[in-house]
Amino acid sequence: MFTGIVEELGEVTAVEHLGDASRFRLRGPVVTDGAKHGDSIAVNGVCLTVVDHEGDEFTADVMAETLHRSSLGALTAGSRVNLERPTAVGARLGGHIVQGHVDGTGEILAREPSEHWEIVTVSLPADLARYVVEKGSITVDGISLTVVEAGADRFTVSLIPTTLALTTLGRKQPGDPVNLEVDIVAKYVERLLATGPGAGR
Repeated sequence: MFTGIVEELGEVTAVEHLGDASRFRLRGPVVTDGAKHGDSIAVNGVCLTVVDHEGDEFTADVMAETLHRSSLGALTAGSRVNLERPTAVGARLGGHIVQGHVDGTGEILAREPSEHWEIVTVSLPADLARYVVEKGSITVDGISLTVVEAGADRFTVSLIPTTLALTTLGRKQPGDPVNLEVDIVAKYVERLLATGPGAGR
C-alpha cells in the first residue's frame, strides 16, 4: 500500500520492448536505498516489482495489461517519473490509501498559474466519474491530491509549489497523459450498496 506522497522525481534510463511486455530501468537514489528483488515501488502511481537492483537504479517488468491501462507505455529513456516506496506499518498516512492499481488514464486539459499555486484541469473517463467528488481524494500519476471541482468528464486540482517542483505535474503540459486511481473506499461503498445486506451468503 502507498499513500500518494511522492518520495522523489526519478528518471527512466532504458526501456526494452519484449513484445507483450516491456522492461524498464529506472534511476532513483532514495527508493533504491535498501531495495531488493521482489520489493514494490510505485512508478507514476503504478505498483511495479523490483526485478534487479544495482547502485541507484532498478529494473521492473511491465506486462501488456499495465501498458494498456496506464500511461507507462508512453515512457522513453529520459522520461521523469514519480517514485514512492510502500508505506511502513505504523507510519503516518500523509496522503490517502493508494493501491498502485491504476483505474485508467486522463489527459492534462489546462493549467492556470497563480502567484503561489496552479490549478490543473484533467480529463476524466466516463466510467470513473462517479467515484470522483469535490474535496475527495484522487491519485494522479501517483500523487495524492484533493479534488477542487468535479465534473462529468473532468476535474481540477490545486498544486502547491512543492508538488510543482518535486513531481511530474510541474512539467506536464496540456495533451500529456496521466495515470488515475480513484479512492478505493468509494468502490467498496458502491459494491456494498449494489449487492445489499446478506448478498452472496
